[in-house]
Amino acid sequence: MTTAESALVRFHAGVATDSEGRRIAEILAWGDDDLERVHDYIQWLFPLPERSGFNPYAPILTPSDIAAFRERADLRTSLHRALQRLLAFYGFAEVKTEDGLEISRTAEFPQKARNWLRPGNHNLLRISRILRALTLLGLEREARSFLAALEALHAEAADQLGPVAIAYWRRAVQ
Repeated sequence: MTTAESALVRFHAGVATDSEGRRIAEILAWGDDDLERVHDYIQWLFPLPERSGFNPYAPILTPSDIAAFRERADLRTSLHRALQRLLAFYGFAEVKTEDGLEISRTAEFPQKARNWLRPGNHNLLRISRILRALTLLGLEREARSFLAALEALHAEAADQLGPVAIAYWRRAVQ
């Protein structure tokens, strides 16, 4: 690591805190209630190149940050751990297959979905952020797998998700 690394890179490397003084390991250890209740962590776990409209202290993903994630396995591993935690929050899990990776619903999905699977829920925006960050930062395979799981869900629950969410999710993975 160099001193020129951004706060975001240092956060994902596990050597610095977010704007609220939290380390990534601490956030990833939170229970589902905290993940739902707190709104200023998602921008650190899954950063984007645009300023957050909800968190003025959120990092803005730079071209240097993108290059660092794409070059460094430790940063992609950190991002992947964040994905695994949020997948569990939503009731999904990664499954290794002969063809690679699949994301599927867990036994807890019905219970977890009650928290977020409804029109206008803020978690739909969080999912858009997750998909786009994964795509930008080198975890395209995971983004496509998550999108496939969400598309299958949309086919069954279009009335709960609507056309807007799925359109955003598809665009995020392009």
